[in-house]
Amino acid sequence: MHRSMKIASSSSDSQPRRCWSPTWMQLAALLLAAVALPAAAHGVEESDAAFIQALQGVHLVPWLYLGAKHMFTGYDHLLFLAGVIFFLYRLRDVALYVTLFAIGHSLTLLLGVLGGIHANPWLIDTLIGFSVVYKAFDNIGGLERLRLRIDTRAAVFVFGLAHGFGLSTKLQDLSLARDGLIPNMVAFNVGVELGQLAALALMVLLFQYWRRTASFERVAFTGNAAIMCAGFMLMGYQLTGYFVA
Repeated sequence: MHRSMKIASSSSDSQPRRCWSPTWMQLAALLLAAVALPAAAHGVEESDAAFIQALQGVHLVPWLYLGAKHMFTGYDHLLFLAGVIFFLYRLRDVALYVTLFAIGHSLTLLLGVLGGIHANPWLIDTLIGFSVVYKAFDNIGGLERLRLRIDTRAAVFVFGLAHGFGLSTKLQDLSLARDGLIPNMVAFNVGVELGQLAALALMVLLFQYWRRTASFERVAFTGNAAIMCAGFMLMGYQLTGYFVA
């Protein structure tokens, strides 16, 4: 069962209710923390882009490495995953939600690149930023206050689809050789999953340590509010790009 210490739960699971009273100093601190994060969703570095565009044929290892690097350094993906596992205490719950997310983004990543399904990258990345806002808002009981009941599992899967399209738009901007594209994309997707597992393992360990401290319940609201602010910043950056670029 998806356990949580949210102000109020929006999922169908039974969860204990807690309440935080953040001070103005805490709110100021979380805003500063959010500003310190990079405002743009990650793309493919120029050196990596030049390398993979020069590849011809099947090159599984380079694509696997690039997939892992892309996910492990992706602030937007990591922020969303942090929100997803923030109140998950059991590993089987973490595995369930991360699997739903992985299935979602694997489908749209492969369909986008191999099936030629295009989407506006600015709008897709705006949706990804919104996914970060949504999960943090859910964690602090915002959906419950609005009397919205949304299945968290379905939401994670749907947002996984959006994150996969975000990955595919980065690759669609490049001139990729058609020779060996299918195995290369499969290798890239496997690398994405490996990078996600590595980042997730680190986050789970950090959360488990943090939960043993007295500060966790005291600053959990502030932490989720900081995640939400970072998501709003990502949305603002991408919407600015959409209207200005």
